[in-house]
Amino acid sequence: MDKVIPNLQLFLILILISLMIFGLDSINFLKWPKIALYYLTNPITFGLYKTKQGFERQFYFIFAARLSAQENKALKDQMGELLSENAKLRNKLAEVEAQLSQQQSLNPQIFNLLVARPIGLSRHLKIDRGSNDKVKKNQAVVFKDNLIGQVTETSEKGANVKLLTDPDSKISAFSQGLSGKAKGVVTGQFGQEMLFDKILHEEKIQAGDLVYTEGLENFLPRGLVLGKVTRVEEKENEVFKKAILAPIFDIRDLELVFIIIE
Repeated sequence: MDKVIPNLQLFLILILISLMIFGLDSINFLKWPKIALYYLTNPITFGLYKTKQGFERQFYFIFAARLSAQENKALKDQMGELLSENAKLRNKLAEVEAQLSQQQSLNPQIFNLLVARPIGLSRHLKIDRGSNDKVKKNQAVVFKDNLIGQVTETSEKGANVKLLTDPDSKISAFSQGLSGKAKGVVTGQFGQEMLFDKILHEEKIQAGDLVYTEGLENFLPRGLVLGKVTRVEEKENEVFKKAILAPIFDIRDLELVFIIIE
C-alpha cells in the first residue's frame, strides 16, 4: 500500500504539470520559449537530416555499384557465349561451304572423298582421320582441285600427310598456259616453294602458268593443281630448264581437307 500511494502521487503530479503546460500553451504563454527552443534545436535537426542524406547516398552508391558490377559480369558472360556460338556457326558454315565447293571441284560419283580436319602442322600435316576411317598410306589428300600431299603414316585415329614442299616429295607434272605446255617433275624445296624441273628447252612455260599432276603415280588422278609458276630459270649450257612454283593457297588457312579413298 505504501508503494502504491507514492506512485499515485507522482502520476497525479505529472497530470497536473501536463494540464498546466497545456493551459499555458493555449494562451500563447509558451510561444517565445517554443521559438527559442526551435532555433536552438533546428541546427541539430538539420545536421541530423544532412547526415541521414549522406548515409543514404553512400548506401545507394554502394548498392548501385554492386548492381552495376553484377550486370556488367552478366553482360560479359552473355557476350562470351554469343561470341562462342558465333565462332561455332562460322566454322560450321565454312565446313559446309568447303564440302559444297569440293563436290563442285571433284565429282563425288568418280572420287570417294573422306573429310578430315588438320590438327597440326610441322614438316607434315597432321589430320584427324586414320586407319579406323579406311585411311591408308599413299592416298592423296586434296582441297578442291588442288593436291595437298600424300599420306605417309597412319594410326587408328590420325595420319601424317607429306606436303608438296617436302624435299622427299616428287611428282610428275605438266604446265598449261597461253604460251603452251611443258612436262617435268615437281619436287619439294622446304619452305613455301617447289621446283618444276626436267623441262625441255623447246617447251613453252612462263610465269603465271598453272602446273598439274600428270597422273603417272598410282595414287594420283591426272589434273590436280600443284601450284603456279612464279619464275622460269633457263641456262643455255644446261640440258633442261626449270621453274619455281608457289602454292595456290596457304595450308594453314584450311579448315578441312579431303582424302581420296580407294
